[in-house]
Amino acid sequence: MKKLLFILIAFSAVLASCNDYETYGDKKEKERNAVAKFIADSSIVVISEDAFNQQGHTTNLSRNEFVKLDKTGVYMQIVREGCGTKLEDGENTNLVCRFEEFDIMNDTLSLCNNRNNLTYYGKNLTAIPDIMKISRTSGSYTASFTSGMMYSVYGATVPAGWLVALPYIKVGRPQSADEEYAKIRLIVPHSQGHANASSNVIPYYYVITFQRES
Repeated sequence: MKKLLFILIAFSAVLASCNDYETYGDKKEKERNAVAKFIADSSIVVISEDAFNQQGHTTNLSRNEFVKLDKTGVYMQIVREGCGTKLEDGENTNLVCRFEEFDIMNDTLSLCNNRNNLTYYGKNLTAIPDIMKISRTSGSYTASFTSGMMYSVYGATVPAGWLVALPYIKVGRPQSADEEYAKIRLIVPHSQGHANASSNVIPYYYVITFQRES
């Protein structure tokens, strides 16, 4: 009788363990729900790539429009196109990046290097400029961080989702009071994010500015 009771207890423990286990599909479903909630709570209007193209590669800020890019699943809003010129084919340069990173799944500001405000999940850190080395070849972009907070926290690899806006923005340095550097907002699914996002199936929201280092 005791042996049977032990077997039943062990079997129950196994069942409970199985019920607690999350599959990759479960995590992706949670991600989709979290992104959908974030979009609804932020009153974001999602437009198609066709609409984005018809609008001259712009998003209507008064309507809080974001375009959903079909190939990557990234949602993008172009706040400012920027000044100067776009990256040209064959060009290699360094970009200075300032950003805020918001963990959508856990509803918290995770990393921030926006002007003088620098935090990592609420911890104050020493401000370090984020420098991205980037090149464009035949319309494709490759990039790596060489210094800064993204480099220190996540490593040299630039999230693929960060690069989707580059065909549509100018990355010059302002030369007068009426010029501004490029600014974008992104919702980046885990598949287009950094290693932490990918391994934990976490979507992130970013506010990023880009300009040439020199």
